[in-house]
Amino acid sequence: MTMLFQAIEQRRKEFGSALTVVGHHYQAEDVIVHTDIRGDSLELARKTAEVRSDYIMFCGVYFMAESAALLAREGQQVHLPEPSSECSMALMSPPAAVEGVLEALSQGGRNIVPLTYVNSTLAVKAVVGRFGGAVCTSANARTMLEWALNQGDAVLFLPDRNLGMNTADLLGIPDAERHQVDIRRRGGAVDRTRADKARLLLWPGHCSIHTHFTTAQVEAVRKAHPEAKIVVHPECTPEVVRACDGAGSTSWLIRYADELPDGERLFIGTEINLVRRLAAQHKGRISILPLTESSCPHMAQTTEERLAAALEALQAALDTGEDSPFLVRVPEELKAPARAALERMLDVCK
Repeated sequence: MTMLFQAIEQRRKEFGSALTVVGHHYQAEDVIVHTDIRGDSLELARKTAEVRSDYIMFCGVYFMAESAALLAREGQQVHLPEPSSECSMALMSPPAAVEGVLEALSQGGRNIVPLTYVNSTLAVKAVVGRFGGAVCTSANARTMLEWALNQGDAVLFLPDRNLGMNTADLLGIPDAERHQVDIRRRGGAVDRTRADKARLLLWPGHCSIHTHFTTAQVEAVRKAHPEAKIVVHPECTPEVVRACDGAGSTSWLIRYADELPDGERLFIGTEINLVRRLAAQHKGRISILPLTESSCPHMAQTTEERLAAALEALQAALDTGEDSPFLVRVPEELKAPARAALERMLDVCK
């Protein structure tokens, strides 16, 4: 037990019920061990909305802390140990480009309903909210895409093309009804002729972590361990998903491992911190291995040192009456439309 571990736990004890530390499953072990609540994006959206503590310390990436701050009650504060921890996928959908593309797609009079993956900035969620759309996670993408398809003439799914394609496969949406949108020039490059024929319009974004997994890796495992099961996250390409035994959200992957019979061998294609944690948890019961090692550098920015610093800064802010540099702020003009997009998801997926 290190001095840093003890310092963090002492601070947590001093704050007591006034503080809740939240962490995503992709956080490193020396961070996740300090959390009161852990989960995937959907679980954390639900759980943090119910937290009654005055202060939430969010161990994850910026878009997650933004959503928590948006759903926070009056006077409640959300802090992020590493404010620069962005998400490469979220940065692939600039809000001005999203708004321009939606306007271009709607010019012919069609009602285009945007559905944004939770891996997007608050500004994008606000655009989506203004256009009558909602947020989804990998856990509820199927439910939310069904909902969105029933709201209008077509759905713009963003920013993850792979999750959109894999969800479309689950719903049986034919290829002829899908179209990847050209997002250049803020909608100026949209091919209206092709877009107007599609029910599902796909933004060309992706997760740099999950695109590391390939069909060649799956084939190599099948050859070396024909008895093994292989499961992946649906941010992987459709080709990889189809080659595996299953695909699902982080929570789904955890349940799959929990429910696997004793003695089985399981390969998982997702962020390495979760795979290692599951391997340790099930050691001696089943064998869990990574399809390949793929780590998120943005999640890794939150370290035990940064968590300790953020807790110290929070205490210092309370002592001086000043704001902590780790405090997450939500611009006033984004609150109502972004909240609408998030609450539509929470209402549909109660």
